[in-house]
Parts: sequence; structure tokens; C-alpha cells
Amino acid sequence: MTAKKIKRTTVAATVADSETRVNANDHDALRLWLRLLACTNLIEGQVRSRLRVEFDTTLPRFDLMAQLERMPEGLKMGELSKRMMVTGGNVTGITDQLVAEGLVVREDNPADRRAYIVKLTAEGRRQFKRMAEPHEKWIIELLAGLGDAEKKQLFDLLAKMKKHAAIL
Repeated sequence: MTAKKIKRTTVAATVADSETRVNANDHDALRLWLRLLACTNLIEGQVRSRLRVEFDTTLPRFDLMAQLERMPEGLKMGELSKRMMVTGGNVTGITDQLVAEGLVVREDNPADRRAYIVKLTAEGRRQFKRMAEPHEKWIIELLAGLGDAEKKQLFDLLAKMKKHAAIL
């Protein structure tokens, strides 16, 4: 993707994002939530666009392959669904495509005859590795506006917020 095309996408996204819905009179928590959402959407939009342009793939396909790459012994469809935070139907559709392309396989689960284990094939592992390094560089680039200490501070604060939200 060219720098010009990336910049155009970023500028368009900053003009009308979720944060434009708030004003200074809104509660700080609401303003913070919408800022987090805007940042997430901007970063995700960049990653989606770059995956499409550079690798002719989608973020959900990349995410499914990333989950499988981390678990070489494979995952059940339900576990993939939980990890990706999408419905089982979404995982089934993506898995069907990747099976057809020879990038993943479904194997019978010896512990549960009703479930399958999904694993990356050797070709799937090769394709994922080809995308993973550029993906990591994109994330580093997209977060480069923060210094190392700021990234650590934000990471720690978000962990605290995540822990609190999880108990509610």
C-alpha cells in the first residue's frame, strides 16, 4: 500500500469517527470510551486495508491463522470462536475457505466425536509467517506516536481497566 493511499485512509477516518459524537460536556468516561473506540477502529482499518492490499486476505482469516499458529496441536471450533470473539458460524465459514485452499485441516477429535480440531497445514504455516512479520511492523508503526514509557503506562492502565470491567 502506498504511503499516499494510507494517509488518505487515515485522514478520512479522523474526519468522522466515533469520537465526533461527544462534546466537552459529556462525562469523561464516555469521552474516554469513544476515544478508545476511535483509536481501535483507526488501527483496525489500517491493518484490514494493508492485509487486503499486500496479501489479498482479510483480518478474520489472518486472526484465525494467528490463533492456530500459537496452538500447533490445533483448536476446537468452539475455542476458536471464543478466542476470536465471533460466532461459530463465522469461524465455520472462514475455516471452510481455508480448508478449500489447503491452509488448514479439520481432524476428528479423539476426545469428543462431535467436535473437530482445526490445525494449520505446512502451507498455512508458511503463508501465515509471510504475513506475520509485516503485520507486526504495521502495529509498531501505528503505535509509534507513543514513547516506550507511554506504551507501558497505557498497557498497564488498560490492564487495570480490563480487570475491572471483567468483574462487573
